Amino acid sequence: MDAELKPVLTRIAEALERLAPHAPAAPDFGGARLFRHDPATGAFHPAPDYPLPLESLVGVERQKDRFLGNLQRFAQGLPYNHALLWGVRGTGKSSLAKAAFMAVAAGAPDVKLVEVDRDEVTTLPALFDVLRGRAERFLVLCDDLSFEEGAAAAKALKSALEGGVSGPPANVLFVATSNRRHLMPRGHQEDRGLVAAAEDAEEEVSVSDRFGLWIGFPPMDQPTYLAAVGAYAETFGLEAPDLERRALQWAQLRGARSGRVAWQFIRDLAGELGRPLPL
Repeated sequence: MDAELKPVLTRIAEALERLAPHAPAAPDFGGARLFRHDPATGAFHPAPDYPLPLESLVGVERQKDRFLGNLQRFAQGLPYNHALLWGVRGTGKSSLAKAAFMAVAAGAPDVKLVEVDRDEVTTLPALFDVLRGRAERFLVLCDDLSFEEGAAAAKALKSALEGGVSGPPANVLFVATSNRRHLMPRGHQEDRGLVAAAEDAEEEVSVSDRFGLWIGFPPMDQPTYLAAVGAYAETFGLEAPDLERRALQWAQLRGARSGRVAWQFIRDLAGELGRPLPL
């Protein structure tokens, strides 16, 4: 009887092995410094180095010093805080995070940056579990974070930052940029009733408390805008006799002054002069 069952059991075992998913391979962070996480596949896609040097960011000296100091402590294994960079659009929040990372990573090759999409906030706890225990140290960046999906995304982020019973990963620094200090959605769901809406609002606002470091980016005034244009022009060797006048006209057409508008003007000028720029 046993001899008759053995081939059958062997075939069943082989079939189960074919059906069972293989354990995912451990991610390889050796080929790059910046990565984009794909939660659907669990893959970490390498990205090119961020091209703008930290010194080229003008008008954010206070923000630069605070963020860079926190990031350096993280890279050295010292106590640090998760950081929320908030303020008006185009003031350099994301640029500062990436440029500061590049400056620190130049002397700390085990520090990596992993960018996550703001629509994938609910996958952060699983991502943190993957990174936990790795030899590398990770700056996890979520750009333009808000909770349009409601309280579920807020709860997921709180869970990731608090880490449950195991605590948050000691090798992960979470950095979020947002146009709103309290990460509130523009169109809150009031049709759920006053009590439910108030509970959701409290859930979402309380997420900001999990960030130990808040760094604000106020609107850019005219002298700072012109200084940013001048710094970019000097960095990339661009010359124009009427640089400031043209930069002000560009800002007037855009209806705003910001680091982003300054960079867009510089790109237009470089194209006119036939000079290449980093993407």
